[in-house]
Amino acid sequence: MTKSVRVVPAVLTDDPRTLEMMLRQAETFTDYVQIDITDGQFVPSRSINWEHLFRLKTTLNWEAHLMVVHPEDYLSSFKEAGAKKIFFHYEATSSPLKIVAQARNLGLKVGIAINPDTPISSILPLTDEIDSVLFMTVHPGFYGGKFLPEVMDKIMAFRRAQPKMEIGIDGGIKESNIIQVARTGANFVCVGSAIFLQPDPAVSFRQLQAMVQQS
Repeated sequence: MTKSVRVVPAVLTDDPRTLEMMLRQAETFTDYVQIDITDGQFVPSRSINWEHLFRLKTTLNWEAHLMVVHPEDYLSSFKEAGAKKIFFHYEATSSPLKIVAQARNLGLKVGIAINPDTPISSILPLTDEIDSVLFMTVHPGFYGGKFLPEVMDKIMAFRRAQPKMEIGIDGGIKESNIIQVARTGANFVCVGSAIFLQPDPAVSFRQLQAMVQQS
C-alpha cells in the first residue's frame, strides 16, 4: 500500500525572504509543494500571503492549504498567484459546496481539510464534488505540532468508505512515524519541519520518500 505514497514538502513561514529560500531549496529536490496560509484567526499564527507568492517566480507547481476564515475570499488571488489547487477547511465555512463551486469556476482543483476532532461523517456527503481530503494529524497552524496517532484510525475508516478518493495527511510527520502513516491508505503525506528544519532539506526529503516506498 505504501509504494505509491508521495511526500509533499509543506512550506510555512511569515517571512518573505524565508519563503524564497525555502522554495529555492525545494526546487532542487521536488517539483511540487504545499504552501500553508494562515490568517491569525482560524489558527493563531499568520503566514505570508498571496502577494508574496505572486512576486516570486518558481519552477515548482504548488497548492495552497488555506487555514483561514472566509476561504472564499482567497480563491481568485491564489489562482492569480499560481496555485494549481487549494485546500480549505471544513470547519471554516458553513457552505463548503459553494466554495468548491467557486474554485472549480476558477479552474482550480479543490480539496477539503479536516481538523483532528472533525468526524468523517461530516465530509462523506461532499466527496463526489472534491478532488482530495486532507486529514490533519496535529492541531494546525505551526511547524512541530504534536502528532495525534488516533487520527490514523479515522483515516483508515475513511479509506474503507472511499476507496478511490485521494487522501493526504498533514502534521507532525517525521522519520519515526512516516511508514505507519503511509500504511493508512494515504496517497500523499505533507511534511514541514522534518524537511525544512533539518540540516540538509534535500537529504531529509529523499530519505522520507525512500521510507514510504518500503514494502
